[in-house]
Amino acid sequence: MSQATFDDDDLFEDAASEMREDVEASLDEARAALPAADAIWEVDADNTLGVLNALRSALDVEDAEEHLVDAKKWYTMGERADAFEDAEDLAEEIEGVEDLIDDVTGAHEEVSDLASTVPQLRSALEEFETDDEAEDSDEGESDAEADADAEEAEA
Repeated sequence: MSQATFDDDDLFEDAASEMREDVEASLDEARAALPAADAIWEVDADNTLGVLNALRSALDVEDAEEHLVDAKKWYTMGERADAFEDAEDLAEEIEGVEDLIDDVTGAHEEVSDLASTVPQLRSALEEFETDDEAEDSDEGESDAEADADAEEAEA
């Protein structure tokens, strides 16, 4: 019986070690899936909308979120099984990655809002400019007609 217990303990230690490795690997993959700092700072585009769309794409963290979920699953399983000798470092790493993903997700949502607002704003400004030019044109025609009427009256 003691041999079976020893083997079970060895198996449990191996499984706990593998779970920790799985958590760490998933966290590494989540970090790797986050956008690079240069990817959000340097953007090639011809106009504001192009910049916003490129930035929105760069701020996509869907893959990082998936890897974080995997890390949290393995961590939760290991923690409930009391498989980790010291799980505080893993919990801190998970929390740090989760906070960063939340920040990037917030920025993604703000950029998405701007990307949908800018074309509407441009259209409104173009419409305003067109209306303003039409008013100026109408005033110019009225002034010219008044001048022509005044010249006829003098003649």
